[in-house]
Amino acid sequence: MIDITTSGTMTERTLNQRSPINLPGIDVIFAATLNFGSGETEDIPGIGQYEDFHTIDWQRDIARDRQRHRYILKRRQNSFIDLIKSAHDAWSGWLCVLLVGLVTGTVAAIIDIGTSWMSDLKFGICPQAFWLNMEQCCWSSNETSIELDKGNCSQWLYWSEFLTSSNYGTFAYIISYLFYIAWALLFAALAAGLVRMFAPYACGSGVPEIKTILSGFIIRGYLGKWTLLIKSVGIMMCVSAGLSLGKEGPMVHIASCIGNILSYLFPKYGRNEAKKREILSAAAAAGVSVAFGAPIGGVLFSLEEVSYYFPLKTLWRSFFCALVAAFVLSSINPFGNEHSVMFYVEYHRPWMFFELIPFIGLGIIGGVIATIFIKCNIRWCRFRKSSILGQYPVLEVLLLTAVTAVLSYPNPYTRMGTSKLIYLLFSQCDVSSHDGLCDYTTEKANVAGPGVYTSMILLSMAFILKLVTTIFTFGIKVPCGLFIPSLAMGGITGRIVGIFMQQLAAKHPHLWFFDNSCGLPGQEDCITPGLYAMVGAAAVLGGVTRMTVSLVVIMFELTGGVRYIVPLMAAVMASKWVGDALGKEGMYDAHIQLNGYPFLDSKEEIVHTALAADVMQPRRAESLNVLTQSSMSLEDIEILLKETEHNGFPVVISRESQYLVGYVLRRDLQLAIENAKRTIDGLLPESLVFFTDVTQQIMPSPLKLKKILDMAPITITDQTPMETVVDMFRKLGLRQTLVTHNGRLLGVITKKDILRYIKQVDNEDPSSVLFH
Repeated sequence: MIDITTSGTMTERTLNQRSPINLPGIDVIFAATLNFGSGETEDIPGIGQYEDFHTIDWQRDIARDRQRHRYILKRRQNSFIDLIKSAHDAWSGWLCVLLVGLVTGTVAAIIDIGTSWMSDLKFGICPQAFWLNMEQCCWSSNETSIELDKGNCSQWLYWSEFLTSSNYGTFAYIISYLFYIAWALLFAALAAGLVRMFAPYACGSGVPEIKTILSGFIIRGYLGKWTLLIKSVGIMMCVSAGLSLGKEGPMVHIASCIGNILSYLFPKYGRNEAKKREILSAAAAAGVSVAFGAPIGGVLFSLEEVSYYFPLKTLWRSFFCALVAAFVLSSINPFGNEHSVMFYVEYHRPWMFFELIPFIGLGIIGGVIATIFIKCNIRWCRFRKSSILGQYPVLEVLLLTAVTAVLSYPNPYTRMGTSKLIYLLFSQCDVSSHDGLCDYTTEKANVAGPGVYTSMILLSMAFILKLVTTIFTFGIKVPCGLFIPSLAMGGITGRIVGIFMQQLAAKHPHLWFFDNSCGLPGQEDCITPGLYAMVGAAAVLGGVTRMTVSLVVIMFELTGGVRYIVPLMAAVMASKWVGDALGKEGMYDAHIQLNGYPFLDSKEEIVHTALAADVMQPRRAESLNVLTQSSMSLEDIEILLKETEHNGFPVVISRESQYLVGYVLRRDLQLAIENAKRTIDGLLPESLVFFTDVTQQIMPSPLKLKKILDMAPITITDQTPMETVVDMFRKLGLRQTLVTHNGRLLGVITKKDILRYIKQVDNEDPSSVLFH
């Protein structure tokens, strides 16, 4: 567990009682301009850079960018070169998101192609061209109807055929079974080994951490090049191993890594953490865009679910980035069809008004399933952290893979890839369908035959297996997402409900709520089970993630029809309400709490009556560590730095008259002193340190540090209600605020104090704290 405290004291951190591993990654030390009072610039190496596991100061970084922008505009009239620099600065953001979209689309296509090939490798091989998957191999022989275990593709050889020239019988089944398990274990072992050796941050979904990073948290190496490489390779292997996980969530992490790396090509973003998060928000949108082929849904996902600071220009750039990424993926065409997602379907029949009842029922069921999944997964993750199991992550992955493979192979619906299962559940039955789900009688096409009921039993078993294995899988030390497993569980539930409604309409077409829409001459079917599967999938995923608007848009972009927005909205809202009633947090927020990340959720409303004076630190003003503007020596300040671990110090007029002058960050102060010792001759321990302008001659030579002083820190009075203070921290992205009374400094409130206070009040009176 990562236990993080920010701002007020030096960051404390533990990762399973050990310090986190800082991976090789993009970690640039830059010279930052800090001058809030004039148009001059002064570069002090390292100033402006944040330490690992600290939170950024949004206001400070935005002020630095505005100052830099004013400086560029001021100089653009000087020469043609300065004019070019000004133009470059203006369009660098668009160029950056263009590159992010291009690279993200390309990486996503590679991942899709690699996943498809390795997934089919568990079943057999194409002897003429081993790099082709089953579908591509059969294209070469002009055989387009491909079904697993049917043996109707002459070019593709199953492992039993490859070894024994036969794909039938008990011996062939055992060989195929063993190869399935062996390949799954090999892929899982490689993925877990790569993550453990090269990129520990590449495990998991990454969405909880991306949300925290976009809120202003610093995790060095989490978005680095090694994480990008290992996560891209690892997610292909994990999905191919047959584990109950998906690659769609990790695509957000992968795209964010791309955005972080490419932002360093543009100093405007690479050297400013607040500005960099605009690129990361656009990258997150591109990640969802290529995962689902839904660029609009990707933008809304970034806005609704992961982004903390989302100005209007970021909305435009996110849309452009998502559009470019989706276009690149569609151009590469990894699925070999005209669509950019594997389970694209399109329905032609309209839905009936009375069907809102089963749709809302699916939403309620989805909320219950999601709550069970979240609570069980969080309990298991807590047990993993506190037990000996957490010390052997690779062994846990292998055991889980073996169990999943052994239990999945006998059931055809769990043996196939989860994306293929979702496509099958969403699809409508036609004359070319051979699956048991489409075993309808010929006399009346909507009356189910024995194959449908057998398939329902197998699907019920598949649902139980998916639910149990996903509970144990999400959170293991390999790349893993929960979008696809959640869609699969909801799709199975919805398909079963859809078949029930279909059979009800087939056997009792004249019931009043069918409104004479069923049983008409020449009409084969009035209920579409695939639509129920889609609604059920959205309901479970909405309950797990608490997504609403973005999820509805993603689902209708998947299906290509806007006529089903109302059923999707009804199911998603019902799922969210049920999920919120049974448990206040979605999966991502629950894992943020589990890992102790300093995240202030802007969607929560806090109601209480405390004042800033009740929360500020310290409670007694005389124990407050401060700097004076002109009466402290260099030695006094160095002693204060050595004896305290605060991230910053208020500057006051004097000890006796503690009226606020400004605020200085600890790191800036340390770097400025180190730089001064190297460059200023005659600097002695007894030299005075001035944070104001000095006109008179003083001996020994004083140290002037006005350049690093923030003369406009955010302040509040001691009587400010805590509701207002919390809103300021959320909406302004504050790192700390100073508490004053009639201009006199009383104390400091940091983000750590806010988080501690919210948790304390939540524990004391949960009913009055959080209202979603």
